[in-house]
Amino acid sequence: MTALLSQSGELLPLPHGYPSLDAINEAYNPRLRAVDLDASLRHYAEQSEAARRSLPYIAGVPYGPTLAETLDIVPARRPGAPVFLYIHGGYWRANAARDFSHMALGPHALGYTTVLVDYALCPAVTLDEIVRQVRAAATWVIRHIDQHGGDPQRIVIGGHSAGGHLGAMLLCTPWQERYGLPADPFAGAVLVSGLFDIAPLRYSYLQPAIQLDEGLVARNSPLHQVRPSRTPLVLSWGTLEQPSFEQQSTQMHRAWLDKNNYAELLPLANADHFTAIEGFEKPASLLCDALHRLVEGRIRAD
Repeated sequence: MTALLSQSGELLPLPHGYPSLDAINEAYNPRLRAVDLDASLRHYAEQSEAARRSLPYIAGVPYGPTLAETLDIVPARRPGAPVFLYIHGGYWRANAARDFSHMALGPHALGYTTVLVDYALCPAVTLDEIVRQVRAAATWVIRHIDQHGGDPQRIVIGGHSAGGHLGAMLLCTPWQERYGLPADPFAGAVLVSGLFDIAPLRYSYLQPAIQLDEGLVARNSPLHQVRPSRTPLVLSWGTLEQPSFEQQSTQMHRAWLDKNNYAELLPLANADHFTAIEGFEKPASLLCDALHRLVEGRIRAD
């Protein structure tokens, strides 16, 4: 099949490079390449529970008017700490901040305050609304994280999969014009297996849940929203993932550089989509090293 019939009856040609719907589904279903999915999900659950027990974990801090708009915060031991702002994945339709409490383990060991973002999920809300909520979360963190021991001048975004997409949308936000904040309020971003051109997903097995249309794709594909920025960007993926995830990161890398911004690529050897983020648990990992270099200004946009 080389075209898809839309809900309005319009015949939609498939995105360039995809010969069939099956090819799109195979490219963007990370479970197909998982080494041991059950073990990874068990690891997430066990490590997250351990993190909530062992860390000074504050759950459910509201940042907006809806019940879904809450943050889990893990304050650093000392005030004035760098901030790791983490956005979870789940293809905008699954998971919650508490499922990724273990993402605070490595940053906390490095002396950072960690903030885990919760947001509403599709199909109950649209992708536009999810992006609005994540922008509201970032705004809250910039304005209020000092109350939890964080330094608002040293916020680094982290995100995985759909969370990588949402992190990139934060980088592409006109903060000064819309929110009265500095134009580049973040010290950097480490985005793992992110989705930056979401057009193919409109034709995928995800569409019944995420319900993309042409306007949603245009407004929410960060690959096409890149602006000049002083925020350095690290783009990462697991080498055992489908090539589509590497392609998404390399395309975003090229787009970021094309605006005279700074970006690095960080492939993670022998990691699949689900194990790629385990580095955030360990202060000596490649991911935490990238995070620390961003905080210290050793990855710079100028």
